[in-house]
Amino acid sequence: MNDLDTFRALLTPEGAGLLDSLRDHDPAQELALATRLRRTHAPELVSAALAQARLRQRAVAKFGADDAYRMFFTPNGVEQSTRASVAAYRARVFAAQGVRSVADLCCGIGGDALALARAGISVLAVDRDELTAEVARANAAALGLAELIEVRCADVTDVDTSGWDAVFVDPARRGGRGRVFDPEAYSPPLSWAVGAALKAPLAALKIAPGIPHETVPPQAEAEWISDGGDVKEAVLWFGQAHGSGQAPLHTRTPGAVRATLLPAEATLRASAPLPPPPVGPVGRYLHEPDGAVIRAHLVADVVAACGGRLIDETIAYVTSDEPYASPFTTAYEITDELPFNMKKLKALLRERGVGVLTVKKRGSAVEPEELRRKMKLQGRGSATVFLTRVAGAPTMLIGHPAGRP
Repeated sequence: MNDLDTFRALLTPEGAGLLDSLRDHDPAQELALATRLRRTHAPELVSAALAQARLRQRAVAKFGADDAYRMFFTPNGVEQSTRASVAAYRARVFAAQGVRSVADLCCGIGGDALALARAGISVLAVDRDELTAEVARANAAALGLAELIEVRCADVTDVDTSGWDAVFVDPARRGGRGRVFDPEAYSPPLSWAVGAALKAPLAALKIAPGIPHETVPPQAEAEWISDGGDVKEAVLWFGQAHGSGQAPLHTRTPGAVRATLLPAEATLRASAPLPPPPVGPVGRYLHEPDGAVIRAHLVADVVAACGGRLIDETIAYVTSDEPYASPFTTAYEITDELPFNMKKLKALLRERGVGVLTVKKRGSAVEPEELRRKMKLQGRGSATVFLTRVAGAPTMLIGHPAGRP
């Protein structure tokens, strides 16, 4: 039985019942469980069901339990698929611009296609791998969205997208040796995806958040997206739809950059870079920009907004003398600034009765766990220590979240 036939066996009543019984199984007990199940089910089906049950458990973090335990996955699909909250945000952006149909190229297991369909958008979902396409088709059916999603197994370079309102491309960024960092080594290459985007009225290309800014095409607006403080992806937007778009959130300008923070959908945007921000001494407050702001090269915009300065020209920590609150930064009140010295830090924390220490670092080689271990913390107090550089010198800044004692 090949992989495709084995997967299709999971869609039969027997396979579905077996998967349902494995929802809460303990992987540590899998050997005994497999031995018992093989008494009443074919060994290939048991192995496939156990593998799928493990993938579903992993997928809960991305898709939520309600969807993950109804969906089907491949190992690459769990790893590379868009987080559901990010896919839903992008689908809302498409819908707000009047898009009613999207060609989803390199659809994988269908995570983005599902979000688009839930936004009322018809989707052509294309993937060249037969098993992956079958999984995407099964997911559309499992979530009751099959009427809005057509899944096609084909090479995306052979697909005519001229009849669709918009194009979404998510090139594969993993190869046999792991992550691929060269955009031209994507599958398909970024240059092909850009060409496909430029032919469409509106297009979005999902790329790795670490893409160098100089490789962003001049026709695109680049958006970096974080969810819950973690940077998840970057998207290149092309073109404009002339539908129901109203808010500035959905207006795209070639050459602009944007940082979007979920779940709030707060967005910081600049059409041109600001001059390098000033650098100066540490003030009373330290502001830590969200990772999407840093990736989008918008730290200078934060400095301008708070009237502050950088603590070091190479470090993305912003300081100010006055309090400043923003969805794009986390603010801390600094109580101490010390040259890097483990013994002095340990003595200060002991004197303050600090038993809970949050360690943050930028520009330091010290690992947070190593530092905590050496501190041998005791007490009821808490503190945050920043291991960083100030004007080029290794420095420790001690403080606490602004607004807390």
